[in-house]
Amino acid sequence: MAVITLTTDFGTRDTYVAEMKAAILSIARDVHIVDITHEVAPHDVLEGALALEAAAPRFPTATIHVAVVDPGVGTARRGLAVASGDQVFIGPDNGLFTPFLSSAGWRAFELRAEQFRAVAVSRTFHGRDVFAPVAAHVARGLELGRLGPAVTDPVLLAWPRVRVTAGRVGGAVLHVDRFGNLVTSIEGDMVASLGSGVAVRVRGRVLPLVRTYGELARGSAGGLVGSRNRLEIAVNAGSAATMLRARRGTAVVVSRTSSPAARKRR
Repeated sequence: MAVITLTTDFGTRDTYVAEMKAAILSIARDVHIVDITHEVAPHDVLEGALALEAAAPRFPTATIHVAVVDPGVGTARRGLAVASGDQVFIGPDNGLFTPFLSSAGWRAFELRAEQFRAVAVSRTFHGRDVFAPVAAHVARGLELGRLGPAVTDPVLLAWPRVRVTAGRVGGAVLHVDRFGNLVTSIEGDMVASLGSGVAVRVRGRVLPLVRTYGELARGSAGGLVGSRNRLEIAVNAGSAATMLRARRGTAVVVSRTSSPAARKRR
C-alpha cells in the first residue's frame, strides 16, 4: 500500500486538509495517508522545510510527501515533483524541498500535465486541485517524467550557515518548538567534534551541554543534541525561548571551555 504524507500550514479548524484527502482518495483509495503536521506557522516556508527534514527520512521507501506552505499560490511559481533518495516530494517550488536538494542524484519535474490535476483548478487552493491529485496518480504508478519538463534550477532557501573555527562552532536558532526548545542550525556531529568540556552561549548566558532534559535541574537551561540530531537549547519543565528571550535567528555558539593541551595536563 502506498504511503502519502501531508505537511501544511492549514491548521485543522477548516476543511482544507479533508478536501486534500478527498482529492487523493477519489483517485487512489488504496493508500495510507499520514499527517506529518498542519500546524506550520502560516506562510513559513523554512519551518515547513524543517518539518519535512525531520520527518520524511523516517518513512518507508517510495513514500510520497505532499507539502503545501504556499504564499505564492496562483502566481507564476512552479509546482514540482522531486525524487530524492528513495522518496518523492510534491508541492510548490518555493524552497520547501531545500533539505532534499543538497545531495547528488535528485530529479525534479514541473507539474504541467493538466490530465493529472482537477478539472477545475482554484487559483487559491493548489493543494487540493494540483498537488493532491498528482500524489494520487504517482501512488498508482505514474512516472514523474510524465508530469512535465525536467527542472534543474529549483528554488533553494538561504539555509542558515554554520561557522566552524578551531574549538568553536557558531550557528543560530532555526525553530522554536511547542515546548519552547530552541532548535539550532548546529548539527550533532559538529558538537561531538569539539570533544568534552564544552559550553553553549546564548544571549550572554553560558549554559552546560547535557545528554538529556532530566540532567538539568527543574527550571534550568542547557544545551543537548536532540532527536533531529541538532543542538537544542532547553529548559527543564520550562521554555528556553521565554527564559532567554530568543527566537529564530538568535546567535548560538558552542565552544571548548579549555584547550585540548590544557585538558591533557590535568
